[in-house]
Amino acid sequence: MSLSLKLPPAFLRRLRVRIRGGIQGVGFRPFIDRLARENELGGWVLNDGDGVLVEIEGERTGAFLDALQSGAPRLARIAHVDVSEIPPVGAADFEIRESAGGDIRTVTPPDQPVCSDCLAELFDPEDRRHLYPFINCTNCGPRFTLVRRLPYDRSNTSMSDFPLCRQCAEEYASRSDRRFHAEPTACPTCGPRLDHSIGEILARLRAGEIVAIKGLGGFHLVCDAKSELPVARLRRRKDRDEKPFAVMAANVASVRRWAHCDEREAALLESGAHPIVVLRSRGRGLVSGIAPGLRSLGFMLPTTPIHHLLFHAAAGSANGVDWLAAPQGLVLVMTSANPGGEPLVTDDREAERRLSGIADFIVGHNREIVTRADDSVARVVNGATAFIRRARGYVPQPIELAQSLPPILAVGAQLKNTVCVIRGNEAFVSQHVGSLDNPEAIRFFEETAEHLLRILDVRPEVIAHDLHPDFASTQYAHTWELPLVPVQHHLAHVAAVTAEHRVTGAVLGLALDGFGLGPNAESWGGELLWLEGVRWRRLGHLRELLQPGGDAAATQPWRMGAAALFALGREAEIAIRFADQTGSRVIADMLCKRINSPPSSSCGRLFDAACGLLNVVPRASFEGQAPMVLEDLVESPSILDGGWTECDGVLDLRPLLAHLVDCSPRAGAEIFHGTLIAALTDWVRSAAVRTGTSQVVLSGGCLLNRVLAAGLVRELGRVGLEALLPIQLPPNDGAVSLGQAWVAGLLWSGEDCGADGARPCA
Repeated sequence: MSLSLKLPPAFLRRLRVRIRGGIQGVGFRPFIDRLARENELGGWVLNDGDGVLVEIEGERTGAFLDALQSGAPRLARIAHVDVSEIPPVGAADFEIRESAGGDIRTVTPPDQPVCSDCLAELFDPEDRRHLYPFINCTNCGPRFTLVRRLPYDRSNTSMSDFPLCRQCAEEYASRSDRRFHAEPTACPTCGPRLDHSIGEILARLRAGEIVAIKGLGGFHLVCDAKSELPVARLRRRKDRDEKPFAVMAANVASVRRWAHCDEREAALLESGAHPIVVLRSRGRGLVSGIAPGLRSLGFMLPTTPIHHLLFHAAAGSANGVDWLAAPQGLVLVMTSANPGGEPLVTDDREAERRLSGIADFIVGHNREIVTRADDSVARVVNGATAFIRRARGYVPQPIELAQSLPPILAVGAQLKNTVCVIRGNEAFVSQHVGSLDNPEAIRFFEETAEHLLRILDVRPEVIAHDLHPDFASTQYAHTWELPLVPVQHHLAHVAAVTAEHRVTGAVLGLALDGFGLGPNAESWGGELLWLEGVRWRRLGHLRELLQPGGDAAATQPWRMGAAALFALGREAEIAIRFADQTGSRVIADMLCKRINSPPSSSCGRLFDAACGLLNVVPRASFEGQAPMVLEDLVESPSILDGGWTECDGVLDLRPLLAHLVDCSPRAGAEIFHGTLIAALTDWVRSAAVRTGTSQVVLSGGCLLNRVLAAGLVRELGRVGLEALLPIQLPPNDGAVSLGQAWVAGLLWSGEDCGADGARPCA
């Protein structure tokens, strides 16, 4: 937080205080009102498009400013405070005024799980909101997913459909009440209603049925996580062969019955966003079909009152809150209701149409979800939160940039898509959109871009996009009658990390990714870059492997195993080693004749090659499955002496691949990870010496691998280099839109591209 004061040294009387940040819908005006009254100050406070504006008058304005910085509400995010002196007017009383208009410079708060105060009311038989499935207050409940436009007032949300009853209206208008201007507030008399009773929902789940339940940002598909049949049925109906399901437990004590969970992981589970947290399974109690072939499980805690009520009913419906911390037996599969890779289902009628063939029972309610938002997914790496997917609970919190930029819309990549909007020195990255490979997903992507621009009141001057002309996001960019800035994919990966860390000097960028188009239409993915401002150079890359069948090699790791044998001069072994794979002789012939086998420097394809040689998931049923299983095998990484060579910036790992040919899966996984970490460290260290650069940015989808990410940070630090991982965004393509926006913004601001052999960023 920055505090800008323009005051004389003494005798302060009336001040105008401009506060910016995430400060609407979090009880900020009642907080200001209380501070003013405690310090016997007159004046007023209001919300407007720029945040919160305050005028205070009296003798204790200094105490007010001190408390403003130290005692703000839990959900408030103060970015800037500007203070100036104005002439006194003799005000003695303090008032909360209605919202004012103007250009919007504030932001909607993220959705929040149920707070402890609301839980106490929820399970108090004497409270008028006892067992009410939509209980919330200023400190919790839906926010971003129900906002149509700013300012964040009830009239601008889907709660406008529910006029407040007399009691709720009194609470809403009372400065001393916890629900003062809590925009989603409601009660059983005036608020939304659930279609079915909690008892009926629980009975259906206990009977082995699949239930679709409407949540904050969309529907979940829910079933008993300890029963084989419903889990298998859910997989079959959702056409999701092996991709892991997330699991919901009542509390951390319950999670620890089924997974290892240290204090940092527990804190992440219980944090304000309640994300799905990837943990190491204890290997007992839950059915194997939840995460086939993996020792990692994604756990989450209840996020809505409906979830809490289900666990409450399963625990015997006790009064009070003592039961909330006790281990519970109920554990539920809780997976996104997005059939066939389509966007998350949000509408009740849409649920009847799209989920009727999957769910046995559909539970909706009459509060509209305005904006889809999937669950966020994270894990702990090196003691810090590492995002896998950033959505509910975090969006639309902005990322503060090192400088203000022109208004930009960046449309992201084809996979793991997000969009990014630049407003001044803030970057707003959207919720996870996903893969743009069907019309519904593309429609959701376009809605997301337009909604984000609308609620931020931004009119872009330029559109940033990927180099790939066939990406749906690129094609959408071309529908705008505005200047376009194409940004190379892996450059965007690196730039995203420099943007969020506010790095302005030169860095080395290690982009370890699946696929991105190079400037001359090459297939890149294992890149060592140098970047400073808008100038960059490709210093090196992983030695290319052929991809027999092109994109098909990404889903059939055995093909990349065959490519590795070909690269080793052992093409005669392909048909024998992969005799159980249909078409192995054809693949060998394709490689030898270079037919439909484009070369790629991709680190993702290198992982696939290792998986293919080790016979780890020869054919994947979802993106990244084989590398996930390979990572899961690692207990203690080891290093193969002479496992790599480097020449003219090209890192060649063929000696490592040759060694894997005769390894068991576990031994091979450990020596592959350990040697890759050592090779990359050596490669980057050499480049650092040549360039005089000591900061290294780590990015790309392969950095979702905890062994690789933690190992690189540790080893690069050991050789005196500072490694920067993404913190506020995932390392995968979910961060590409931020990198595109940052690069395009710098270029549009007219930053000097320089000479010295470096190219402009776009």
